[in-house]
Amino acid sequence: MKGMICAKCGKIAAEASLRFQGHDIKGWKCACGEEYFDGAEAERLLLFNKLQHIEFPVKLGQMRSNLILRIPKEAQRALGLRKGETLRLKIGADGKIELRTA
Repeated sequence: MKGMICAKCGKIAAEASLRFQGHDIKGWKCACGEEYFDGAEAERLLLFNKLQHIEFPVKLGQMRSNLILRIPKEAQRALGLRKGETLRLKIGADGKIELRTA
């Protein structure tokens, strides 16, 4: 991600970490104060915020002696998960399962 031309003043905006809906995302900030968010990251964050309070039905599959948790595509896109990525699993005293990105 390199600098981009500011639509407001025509100068080159520099790479920056910007706040978007309470999260830091990549983008550009110009000396005139204009900010431009990375479109793909902003879209992923909007999807994340939309799905944050939805409960998904998930299925368990099996590969050899291991169970496999199938994560819905919308959740995978919102979290930016990729095949082979490691997640952290925690089992609570009340039997709840918590998954976290590593």
